[in-house]
Amino acid sequence: MKKIKHALEAAGLKLFFIAFGMLPLDVASFIGSMMGRGIGPFFSAHKTAKKNLAMIFPDMPWREKQRILTGMWDNLGRVAAELPHLPGKTLFNRITIIGAENIPAGKPCIFFSGHLGNWELTYPIAIPHNVPVTLIYREANNPTVDKIIHDLRATHTPYLLPKGPKGSFKLVRALKKNHSLAMLIDQKMNDGIEVPFFGRPAMTAPALAEFAIRYDLPLIPARVIRKSGAYFHAEVYPPLPVALTGDKQKDIATIMTDVNKMLESWVRENPEQWFWVHKRWPKDAQ
Repeated sequence: MKKIKHALEAAGLKLFFIAFGMLPLDVASFIGSMMGRGIGPFFSAHKTAKKNLAMIFPDMPWREKQRILTGMWDNLGRVAAELPHLPGKTLFNRITIIGAENIPAGKPCIFFSGHLGNWELTYPIAIPHNVPVTLIYREANNPTVDKIIHDLRATHTPYLLPKGPKGSFKLVRALKKNHSLAMLIDQKMNDGIEVPFFGRPAMTAPALAEFAIRYDLPLIPARVIRKSGAYFHAEVYPPLPVALTGDKQKDIATIMTDVNKMLESWVRENPEQWFWVHKRWPKDAQ
């Protein structure tokens, strides 16, 4: 039964990508927007997003919450419809980059971002600056779906490693080849560490801080915000200040607290472009 379900999911995704890949980028993005806004609110994830917004912004007017939820589905629909356009340069020609001088040259670093705007475009912006980037990603539960998405990403970010023990050895090899690392850091990790996010404890993956400390890597924040339609604004920030005390666990918690603060500031600026459907906080916090 599971194999049949996975096969149907993969076939549906492949047809979706073929259909939207044949459309002009702006048309695909617009239709994706309409589909996201029309279908998204019927998913169970919509209830999670509503709960998260109510918890984080209890005093926010109802109309503003609705605006954010509608904008979130609009953005997610566009991201999905833009994915088959990753091969080629059309999407990347739509990005205005600020802070390219903050991309380290000749020394590996860790780029970090969140599921904001079109996050698929965040890390390839380093490649034209002759900085090879290895993207650490979470594998999809459906292995066939995972391969389809992996192959799309590989057209612009050829070095991909899954999170977890499977990718650990290859990660060390990537660093030895002078590759920088890249990861999204805003998903819940049940066996992570408790770090404040929007003033509430959130289970957070500590890998970013652990790698930075172990391999002496600067942490470079980066984000790609949707400006209008399929046009984007990318920002690469100076390295996150890190002051090590020698107490490893304390240093990891401090680094991840600073990382979450930066992510929070980004979400507050563009709340309609963040992935509110993540179950980011413990159930009892909701």
